[in-house]
Amino acid sequence: MVTTTPTTGAELFAERKDVVVARVDGELWDLDREIPAGATVEGVTIDSEDGLTVLRHSAAHVLAQAVQQVNPDAKLGIGPPVRDGFYYDFDVATPFTPEDLKALDKAMSRIIREGQTFRRRVVTEDEARAELADEPYKLELIGLKGGSSDEESVEVGGAELTIYDNVRGAGRESETVVWKDLCRGPHLPSTRLVGQGVQLMRSAAAYWRGDQKNAQLQRVYGTAWPSKDELKAYLERLAEAERRDHRKIGVEQDLFSFHSSIGSGLPLIHPRGGVIKRVMEDYVRQRHIEEGFSYVGTPHITKEDLFYTSGHLPYYGDTMFPAMEFHDDEHPDAPAQKYRLKAMNCPMHNLIYSSRGRSYRELPIRLFEFGTVYRYEKGGVVQGLTRVRGLTQDDSHSYVMPEQAADEVKHLLNFMLSVLRDFGLNDFYLELSTRDDSKPDKFVGSDEDWASATALLEKVGRESGLDLVPDPGGAAFYGPKISVQAKDALGRTWQMGTVQYDFNQPARFGLEYTAPDGTRQQPVMIHSAKFGSIERFMGVLIEHYAGSFPAWLAPVQVLAVPVAEAFDGYLKDVVAKLTARGIRAEVDLSDDRFAKKIRNASKEKVPFVLIAGGEDAEAGAVSFRYRDGRQENGVPVDEAVERIVAAVRDRVQV
Repeated sequence: MVTTTPTTGAELFAERKDVVVARVDGELWDLDREIPAGATVEGVTIDSEDGLTVLRHSAAHVLAQAVQQVNPDAKLGIGPPVRDGFYYDFDVATPFTPEDLKALDKAMSRIIREGQTFRRRVVTEDEARAELADEPYKLELIGLKGGSSDEESVEVGGAELTIYDNVRGAGRESETVVWKDLCRGPHLPSTRLVGQGVQLMRSAAAYWRGDQKNAQLQRVYGTAWPSKDELKAYLERLAEAERRDHRKIGVEQDLFSFHSSIGSGLPLIHPRGGVIKRVMEDYVRQRHIEEGFSYVGTPHITKEDLFYTSGHLPYYGDTMFPAMEFHDDEHPDAPAQKYRLKAMNCPMHNLIYSSRGRSYRELPIRLFEFGTVYRYEKGGVVQGLTRVRGLTQDDSHSYVMPEQAADEVKHLLNFMLSVLRDFGLNDFYLELSTRDDSKPDKFVGSDEDWASATALLEKVGRESGLDLVPDPGGAAFYGPKISVQAKDALGRTWQMGTVQYDFNQPARFGLEYTAPDGTRQQPVMIHSAKFGSIERFMGVLIEHYAGSFPAWLAPVQVLAVPVAEAFDGYLKDVVAKLTARGIRAEVDLSDDRFAKKIRNASKEKVPFVLIAGGEDAEAGAVSFRYRDGRQENGVPVDEAVERIVAAVRDRVQV
């Protein structure tokens, strides 16, 4: 609607109890803020994405107020909304304990029940400094224009500097400001609307403004939802996510481990995890060959100058391991050479391309390898297999004529999506990462190059029929990219493979091909990784399947369990038939009792359990037991073998 006279959101949406803020000419405003005539206004409900953000931001304020009620000496940092919740940073003498969080939950409940009003006030910098003189971290934020991060922008990111008062008894003669905070807003009309769907989750240490040189504060995390039922559903999802945690399942199924003797983020893949990794590698290697790629190999270490040529240094330097210096034994008087662990494979693929002359008739040239790279991720973000410091990429680079680029991007995107589908991931959308025009020093290339490359990726992305979501500022320094965002069984989104357009490296390496008219032309380079990284993809699959892998991917596909020792030999013969057909099958010859063997097979989530006793042996049959507890008795051995072979061959989800 368009307003004809000055009004407020509270007046416009008086009959809409689900509306908590107004969108005024595209910006979110508090409902009690006066709206001028001629403004375009729409109501924002609490269950919408923006409404949830406001709910969680208001819950963060309630938390901060509760902390300072319980501990008046606590100093305030920042308290932004985040995905599924919020946090607030505090400078306190001692870290928060679980008992502290319980006490804060109760204090928050009292503030919520009071129905305090959030009231916005515009202030000058001098006024803000005077009112917040006892809040050193807030004083540091005052004067920042827009904040230097998304989190800080919730405090000082607006055109005006504002303070929000929490008012008890608003509208009465006895109304009292009981608390206040520097904040951009907007907020819910009342703390009562925070409701019963809020809960504190945990606390952790955090550096002020994310800088290790600054003071270490205590961060309290919470979650907030429009209703108690939605909070309960969220907590159930968290519990299920914990049950599916790939780090937990990795230990239970003996798939991988980490060891302090090696270092953080450098996984050891155990034999059973190695089976999964090998199946993934065999699959994607064959797929690359079928899609026209040539398999290559490159070393793990190179002279540092290569990364200056590619442009990764200095742009990528912060995430590379430090340089190592070596003297050449054959030339002892020469200066030491600096070497780097490989952080990306593309510079070396460029050298393979440039090793001889190329003709337009050869293009596209598609190079592929399992390239292990090393990236110095910060300790706080290293997590299991999904964020590591040593990773193997199914990395490819296509070298094409400019007029071939669109078809190659489409080819790579379809290839990538088919890989995800084969591994049971069928719900995804695309994300288009583009340059941040406000930070030109972080990107290379002309405006024309960026515009044409971005337009090409956008066109292909839209033609795919999938949703294409913008990611401004998320591009690599050398060009825009499309990434596939896949949802797992819990509906969580994971970034998987990428297709990146590169007009930078071909120029820096002087890559050329002979065009039809005999001239030397520069190819376009397109980067792609279908899994992203094998380690991360494995971690996602473990959680997606909760360790119950489809038969074709399972480390052990068949476990044969004899009812008694007398039938060990019979099942060994059955397993021999299966292994002869390429099936990963074992016989449980342990001293455990039969019932425990069945429980162990269930715990290990083996797709097929074959059981044999006297009647089975006499009939030349076995009993099938499936992961869901179903059992089928008296299946002839040859039929059982064919069923299992077919299920593995056809990638049936068992």
